[in-house]
Amino acid sequence: MSWFQKTITLPSKSRGSYLITSDIVKELPELQNYKVGILNLFIQHTSCALSLNENWDSDVRADMSDTLDRIVPEDKGGREGLYRHDAEGSDDMPAHVKSALIGASVSIPISNGKLATGTWQGIWYLEFRASRHSRKVVATIQGEKS
Repeated sequence: MSWFQKTITLPSKSRGSYLITSDIVKELPELQNYKVGILNLFIQHTSCALSLNENWDSDVRADMSDTLDRIVPEDKGGREGLYRHDAEGSDDMPAHVKSALIGASVSIPISNGKLATGTWQGIWYLEFRASRHSRKVVATIQGEKS
């Protein structure tokens, strides 16, 4: 059994849902060394998330962002605001709620040096803040090397 860990910096993005599978694979050539294993990706931030979802139709990512904005709307102010916490602006607390709903990590099987995702699955980075942020993902591989 072998372990490997690396921190990856994602490209800075503003609010939206982004397919990052190719970025992750490019940053982890070590995947090729594993016959069988698990890749765990953990994002070190509380106002964004990772998910495994549709990898072909970009409309799914846009629909996901729109749906999350409807479920957890931004606080536009007023006398009785939606949220108490607004330390970094009106999109701050909604970003934390969305992060809790989606999650901070994904685990993906590794088979013969490749991610064993389904045909239409890809790794998503969901950014919930309006302004661009630098985000870090800790990638941990555990498995049996080839």
